[in-house]
Amino acid sequence: MLKLYRFLKPYRLYITFVLSLLFLQSLSELYLPTLMADIVNLGIVTGDDAYILRIGAFMLLVAAGGTLCSVIASYFSSKTVSGFSQLLRSTLFSHVENFSLHDFNRFGTASLITRTTNDINQLQQVLTMMLRMMISAPLMCVGGIIMAVYRDAHLSLVLAAVIPILSTAIWVVARKGVPLFKAIQTKLDKLNLVLRESLMGIRVIRSFNRVDHQKERFTQANLDLTDTAIKVNRVMASLMPIMMLVMNLSMIAIVWFGGLRIDSGNMQVGDLMAFIQYAMQIMFSLIMLSFMFVMVPRASVSAARIQEVLDTVPTITDPYPMSATQAVPEKAGRGTLEFQHVSFSYPGAEQPVLSDISFQAKRGEITAIIGGTGSGKTTLLSLIPRFYDVNQGAILIDGVDVRQMGQKELRQKIGYVSQKALLFSGTIAENIRYGNNGASDEAIGRAAQTAQATEFIASMSDGMDSFIDQGGANLSGGQKQRLSIARALARKAQIYLFDDSFSALDFKTDAQLRSALKSETKDAAVLLVAQRVSTVMDANRIIVLDEGRIAGIGTHRELMRACTVYQEIVASQLSEEEIA
Repeated sequence: MLKLYRFLKPYRLYITFVLSLLFLQSLSELYLPTLMADIVNLGIVTGDDAYILRIGAFMLLVAAGGTLCSVIASYFSSKTVSGFSQLLRSTLFSHVENFSLHDFNRFGTASLITRTTNDINQLQQVLTMMLRMMISAPLMCVGGIIMAVYRDAHLSLVLAAVIPILSTAIWVVARKGVPLFKAIQTKLDKLNLVLRESLMGIRVIRSFNRVDHQKERFTQANLDLTDTAIKVNRVMASLMPIMMLVMNLSMIAIVWFGGLRIDSGNMQVGDLMAFIQYAMQIMFSLIMLSFMFVMVPRASVSAARIQEVLDTVPTITDPYPMSATQAVPEKAGRGTLEFQHVSFSYPGAEQPVLSDISFQAKRGEITAIIGGTGSGKTTLLSLIPRFYDVNQGAILIDGVDVRQMGQKELRQKIGYVSQKALLFSGTIAENIRYGNNGASDEAIGRAAQTAQATEFIASMSDGMDSFIDQGGANLSGGQKQRLSIARALARKAQIYLFDDSFSALDFKTDAQLRSALKSETKDAAVLLVAQRVSTVMDANRIIVLDEGRIAGIGTHRELMRACTVYQEIVASQLSEEEIA
């Protein structure tokens, strides 16, 4: 947990103010019982009203000063804690954004969300308590003991017997609570996972009448978390009754033995009253420390989970500094993409997904990729923007290995449309402009027209300013695909990657879109993954994948003559008349 407190460096001045003010507040609280003892011993007993008023007014002044210090300290501590949380959350988010897809899969989306929200909130709460108590509680405890011993050393033996008992109780409870706190955070991850799946997959759940099944899953995860929370709360709740019992018994002992000492003339009434207040301050400071012992174990678990993410080095990094050999050769064509004997395996997989893939996609040409399910089509496209890195071989853009480019620089060259059309909450115009903030209204209108989206956009109430729900929930699959294509076209990229991006379109719209794409992408290389033969027939080059290997490369006519795999795909989709 201490590693994360490096994020407090920008707030060192605030922390200094807080600690100084809390020190003054603690001194004022420790001084008040002494003043009260003087009022009783020197004012009330002797009947000196002037002394009582004078010391009483001074007590009010000391109390007011302590209160003012407390208020100002609370203000600065709140700014410190809020700033710490904001900085840590931003750093964590930025770090996670650099993760490869493999790194994301290692933690899981639900766990990363929990670590960015709940775990940071746990740290925020414990930091708030530490800033308020890390000075005041120890100072009040130690100062109270010193002042109590000063008032009556013999009566302080009661405290000497009580403090070890309280300290032992705090240690035992905290030791039992730490494993349970760790379990709570893990079970919270599980609950978030089930909840996220249920909300995102609500259509599938309802269509298969699995609502009751999901309710059962959520209930089970919820009960699991609840049972663990009850266990840890039961352990922690036992601390307060123990402390209150010990505190009340100690007060009885102090009053009992203090009365005996007053009766024997070894102690004054005012000193006993001051001693009781110091004892109360010591007890309450231990209670405050016990609160910290309750929260610190859970915060330490959260801190370890956050630090685990921050310590994870992204598997895909930028090659800095750039070397002279990484410059784009002048003879290389802008937008030329080449695979050179590329092989790739997912971590832990027994067999490679892609093996010895070699081809070239040139500027102004459409390269189509077709193959059976699981043949590696989507994986092949994912290697180009470095969602994953190749295990063997190289992918070159304009003669430069993509691993020798900065990720931002590389992806700036690419317009990517994923297999699953994903839109963000906001207007249609904002979604199309997502990849190119500087795109004009004319440019996004042209992109929408090329993507065959203008007709349904015009039918919406606010046109381009119509609002899209999260994930495009208020649009059909075909509409989402067309807007995703428009978003990529607005990028004005050198290379366009379409990962089965026409699957939700009817044949007429598919044909119109592909026809419009030719003129729009004439200055770029286009890679198009598709399941339909009709979508790839007119491509300049068709790559046929079979079990991760290239089964054939050529035009439609060439493959119909020489590639058995392609012939089988065509025969399964087209009639004999269409093939002829």
